[in-house]
Amino acid sequence: MRKILILLAGLAMMTIIATTSTSCLDKYPEHAIPADKAINTLEELDQAAIGVYDAFKSPALYSGYLTLLPDIQCDMVYAINGNTNIYGNIWRWDILATNGEITSVYAALYDVIARANFLLEYAPRVELTLTTDAEIDTFEQICGEAYFARAMAYTELIKLYCKAYESKEQAATELGVVLVTKYNTDEPMVRATLDESYDRVIKDLDKAAELMDIDEKNLNGNIYNATYFNEYTVYALRARVALYMKDYESAIEYSSKVIDSGYYTLSSATTEYTSGMSYFTYMWQYDDATEIIWKVGFTINSYGGALGRIFFNYDYSTMKPDYVPGEWVLGLYDTNDLRYGNYFNTYTTGHSHGLTWPLLVKYFGNMNFFQSQILHTSMPKPLRLAEQYLIRAEAYAEGRGNYALAGEDIATLREARYATFGGGVSMTEDNAMQIIEHERVKELFMEGFRLMDLKRWHKGFERTPQSESLENGSSLKIEADNPLFVWPIPQHELESPGAMILPNDSNK
Repeated sequence: MRKILILLAGLAMMTIIATTSTSCLDKYPEHAIPADKAINTLEELDQAAIGVYDAFKSPALYSGYLTLLPDIQCDMVYAINGNTNIYGNIWRWDILATNGEITSVYAALYDVIARANFLLEYAPRVELTLTTDAEIDTFEQICGEAYFARAMAYTELIKLYCKAYESKEQAATELGVVLVTKYNTDEPMVRATLDESYDRVIKDLDKAAELMDIDEKNLNGNIYNATYFNEYTVYALRARVALYMKDYESAIEYSSKVIDSGYYTLSSATTEYTSGMSYFTYMWQYDDATEIIWKVGFTINSYGGALGRIFFNYDYSTMKPDYVPGEWVLGLYDTNDLRYGNYFNTYTTGHSHGLTWPLLVKYFGNMNFFQSQILHTSMPKPLRLAEQYLIRAEAYAEGRGNYALAGEDIATLREARYATFGGGVSMTEDNAMQIIEHERVKELFMEGFRLMDLKRWHKGFERTPQSESLENGSSLKIEADNPLFVWPIPQHELESPGAMILPNDSNK
């Protein structure tokens, strides 16, 4: 099977340029040759795939805004006195349709979609040139990657810019996203329904799985820790989508495909990978692990944003974080939970107030990059095996009312993370969702899930001031179903020529 392990290394990113419209949807990959002659060979198709992967390195996506903002907006971290006011409007819930970060996420996701559409539109003429089975296999893999990339981008757009899915009937009347499936198109810019939007994602994932089917007899090496898409990245995303759609049986089916495949193993926090470093520690310090289903591949010559900068702002002398972990989050970890020591370490900050607090070392940065003086830069890990256990546990509890199986999945996760864990997890109808919610917070801290979780659970939150937390925002109370759980559609999209895009309630 074709592996794209080096696509992102040292390659120039394909840029996008706007046409006469100012819409994010009206963007085109820029090439040295005209678009209608850009892809004629399998090698050129592969170069287009490189552009798709490169788009995911944008600091507006997993190495920046897309990961950080949904958790900063909620109750996971606190802005502290002396911070630089970075993301301050998100922290304060002063979220407008003109917000630069909100707009950048929207544009970057549609950039991924445009690149995928570009590849898929010109793929048929490449197919006519293929003469060997090996070429056909490579062609299908590349096309499968494009379908998956498009599905991934649409999933994130739906997660952020749409209301939660409650039922097929409700979703048929709710606003979804603008669906663009062709590179050259005169289709009007209108929002599909939420049901149609998820249907597009599922169709793309089904097509991707078909094209990227793993031939186990000819599998060359492992597929974990991948920087490329494959059949099991499809199943992992499919499980997440099913959970978001409250399709609990499908969530169980697809998460089980990943968990039971034998290709992935939870990274043990007690088993040594190398002297003095566990597999779990190694995953966060070197971005390498048996539980990583897909990561955004960086090299010291080609990388995206710095996830950990706002938690340290280290200048080789002092640490002046903008945000520190919420005290309530820190209190969730048991004394045996080794995630605490891998995610947090107590330091005295360089701010004038000298706050001493556990800082987020989870994103302190890849040590190989750090040695090259590239600080606080980690490879994002959008798909991990741990999330699949959490998905299946929630689906067992909410879908089947099978709290014993849900407890087994939580126990499996804790066994990999605790210094000692000798028992099961007792779950009942009364406590199951609280256990699952807390486990998601502890495992997925600052990985960008909190806003969607609160939205789909119809829960609000309340911040309580903590030591040296910024006064403006520390006492914020947000009720369930606040309109700003759904991000506003960027204003320039609503006003772009020819657009017929309806706004969200948060735009008003």
